[in-house]
Amino acid sequence: MMVQQKKTDPTLVSVIIPVYNSENYLAQAIESVLSQTYRPFELIVVDDGSSDRSREIAISYPQVKYSYQQNSGVAEARNRGIHNSRGKYIAFLDSDDLWLPEKLSLQIAAFGNDSSLEIVTGYVEQFVSPEIDPDTAKRYSFPDRPLVGYSPSAIMIKRSALEKTGVFHEDFQGGEVISWFTNVFEKRVNILVIQDVVARRRIHGNNISIRKKPGKEKTITRILKSSLDRRRAKKQTEGE
Repeated sequence: MMVQQKKTDPTLVSVIIPVYNSENYLAQAIESVLSQTYRPFELIVVDDGSSDRSREIAISYPQVKYSYQQNSGVAEARNRGIHNSRGKYIAFLDSDDLWLPEKLSLQIAAFGNDSSLEIVTGYVEQFVSPEIDPDTAKRYSFPDRPLVGYSPSAIMIKRSALEKTGVFHEDFQGGEVISWFTNVFEKRVNILVIQDVVARRRIHGNNISIRKKPGKEKTITRILKSSLDRRRAKKQTEGE
């Protein structure tokens, strides 16, 4: 899917939430967007073929622009959201994650201070979802300090930068984020990490990264090989 060229609102942030069977958390994700101190934004929820109440929850909010696709994966859902968006800036939120209220304001301020920036991210803190029983929660291991947000829920990107990074690779199920960030660093996209926590990642045992873990090593190997092949081809071209 190519990045659509269109007339955009220079102040509008397009917020894209891909969702698949996330009835337990979607409302909280949407509420964390609606609680943002920044305006204006548009809120796009792309339903990746959910069979639970995700659609019902999404359309109960008049601010949500809802669209549906047959189950095709989170990468295609994010890409569909990009295609349907019209903001100069694009931000993503996974349907089981949360934003802090100042997230968009802080990132827009950073862009305003430096027009050369193409991506702004911050820090992400992780938490075990409250409904998980304590014995199960003990199985989940993660740092207790906030981490740099190299994740969709933490970033804001200029639409124009997507011409360099491309959209999310739909063939790398479970590894599309790693693949995309690999491209970000290859293209030397100008990215700033602000020192604020901007998002909270919920751990609940059914996270995509956990469910896809068994085959993730092979996927990462494919991603790294693709990256190496691109860099070799670039060196050969530059050497000619």
